[in-house]
Amino acid sequence: MVSVADIVGLLVVVGVNAAVAALLTRLLRVQLTTRWGVVVYVLVLVPIVQVLVTLLFTGPLGLGPDLGGGLTVVGVAVALPFALGVAFDYFWMPTPDEVELPDTLRET
Repeated sequence: MVSVADIVGLLVVVGVNAAVAALLTRLLRVQLTTRWGVVVYVLVLVPIVQVLVTLLFTGPLGLGPDLGGGLTVVGVAVALPFALGVAFDYFWMPTPDEVELPDTLRET
């Protein structure tokens, strides 16, 4: 039987992985100038970081229930948060070109 602590732990893993996906996607969109570069790096780097975060949280920290198999873990703890994080960055955040930054390097 799954306890409340296991459900909370799984929600923490999913939430942190979604935040990692959104932040890394935003960082790559701001830093890279080509559109295909962003797509390639997001599809390659973000899941690798998410797998590492999942291994850290579910291994030494022991968060989350036993999901039964590797495919389920990848689906629930990596693929779902990846989709949520990337969707959040692309659909709810303004594009990096639309954001006006203050001029911090003024000549005096």
